[in-house]
Amino acid sequence: MNRAFKFLLLPDEAQRLLIVKTFGCCRFIFNRMLGDRIAHYEATGESLYCYPSQYKKEFPWLKEVDSLALVGAYNALNAAYTNFFRDKSVGFPKFKSKNTSKRSYTTNLVNGNIALLEGYLKLPKLGKVRIKQHRQVPEGYRLKSVTVSQSPSGKYHASILYEYDADITPVEPVDGLGLDFSMSELYVDSNGNQPNYPKPYRQALEKLAREQRKLSRRKKGGSNREKQRRRVAILHERVANQRRDWLHKRSRQLACDYDAVSIEDLNMKGMAQALNFGKSVSDNGWSMFTTFLQYKLEERGKYLVKIGKWFPSSKLCSNCGTVKEELALSERTYRCDCGMVISRDHNAAINILREGISQLDKTLNRGTHGDSSVNILPMGESSQEAPASTVARL
Repeated sequence: MNRAFKFLLLPDEAQRLLIVKTFGCCRFIFNRMLGDRIAHYEATGESLYCYPSQYKKEFPWLKEVDSLALVGAYNALNAAYTNFFRDKSVGFPKFKSKNTSKRSYTTNLVNGNIALLEGYLKLPKLGKVRIKQHRQVPEGYRLKSVTVSQSPSGKYHASILYEYDADITPVEPVDGLGLDFSMSELYVDSNGNQPNYPKPYRQALEKLAREQRKLSRRKKGGSNREKQRRRVAILHERVANQRRDWLHKRSRQLACDYDAVSIEDLNMKGMAQALNFGKSVSDNGWSMFTTFLQYKLEERGKYLVKIGKWFPSSKLCSNCGTVKEELALSERTYRCDCGMVISRDHNAAINILREGISQLDKTLNRGTHGDSSVNILPMGESSQEAPASTVARL
């Protein structure tokens, strides 16, 4: 398995200049190869295979930077072509712009040219670069590559990729939980609990708006505009770090407490556009949360079960199984003719849990849902209120 560790780089002035040159050379070689391939195909109708080494004679300044970084740009172009021919909706490869916030290059380990030392990271051409190593790399991890990047705030980071031998023993699932996406609290689980999500973007919105107005009044190309742009970038970076930190901690807690978690496979981008909930959806970071939760469960031998987005989790009564055809989005309390009165999101989380148990049983060949010992209210039993505990014993 692979795992990356991201550390803050503290380069000196000469190293910083060489990093910026490498960014530019990688962008140049990517655009040049893409342009040549397009021109050759339009002229002959055939594909052109070109390599970074072919351009070094015409552009000798390419020799100043790490050659493996240029190979990384070549690999990125090939991957872009492969993705396009695999799925046309991805789009044809585009030229890289100089005026972008995404600046990075990747270099691979060859003959010990990369090494993580005490307080330093040895990189090709750069030599030893000071690094802020906030955590130790476990023994037995083998270094593969390093991606050097620059954030919009001007900070440099190194993402060091390792591979390791993982001996993961699948866990016999015992405890399960269902999660229903909530616009206000990230999710509601099948116990009716909410995680009290802090909403970092909403908390910083007023300050962000004030600093953004200052930026809009600065003259383009001026030094004051660049200073203000960096202030805005630092605020956005702080919000992103707060969100990522909270999501990491919450997903790890769920991965430690439960053997199987059921969620809906939602189209968050479509939801943000169709329902005009762009800010709320982006602030929640649901896709990031599910990604964190998935790999944390998998490395423990546990399970993340994704339910189809057309499953009627909100319209289905968790007590009697009746599907309520008409259910407005404004109805936050679910009321059924069988007497069931429950929070809409809590009801959906129970249904997601029950459907997830059914899918997991089929995957593990454990029979039907009825063969599992589940501490949730079974369909067909009448109750005037929600069950006190809906943690599944699978």
